[in-house]
Amino acid sequence: MKRLKLFIPLVIFAVLALFLLRGLSLDPGHLPSALVGKPVPNFSLPVVGEQEPSVTNVSLQGEPYLLNVWATWCPSCRIEHPYLNKLAEQGVRIVGLDYKDEDDAALEWLSHFGNPYESVIADRDGSLGLDLGVYGAPETFLVDKNGIIQYRHVGVVDERVWRSKLAPIFNQP
Repeated sequence: MKRLKLFIPLVIFAVLALFLLRGLSLDPGHLPSALVGKPVPNFSLPVVGEQEPSVTNVSLQGEPYLLNVWATWCPSCRIEHPYLNKLAEQGVRIVGLDYKDEDDAALEWLSHFGNPYESVIADRDGSLGLDLGVYGAPETFLVDKNGIIQYRHVGVVDERVWRSKLAPIFNQP
């Protein structure tokens, strides 16, 4: 019995090593979303620079779009932005959600870096971001023509992400 007690630390170490090894195979950028397969939450918000609500979840329906959560305070958004401009030039419909940001800063940003967005929703208090389960910026939701969220990507959208993850879903009939 005393000899078996000597192996207890080894067994504990082996179990912990297996758990840690499994963790290395997981994608740290993949954050599951409870909203995939469900409609975009109901909202009515203004566009950046305006006070009166003019954009709703229903008004965006009709054709698929990327809902891109961004902010001027987000350094990764600056990295992502040139590729979003490129996608918009190729005809990809992108709606911006300016998350917990100042309108003046957002308008200056878009003037300086270009505006890939069909419309830019002002989520000044982060309420829509909260309803979407946003952890931070950038995050991008792929929404189908019926307003159903098909995919959620956390992090920068670049050519690799577009080709491997978003385009195959976006281009479905």
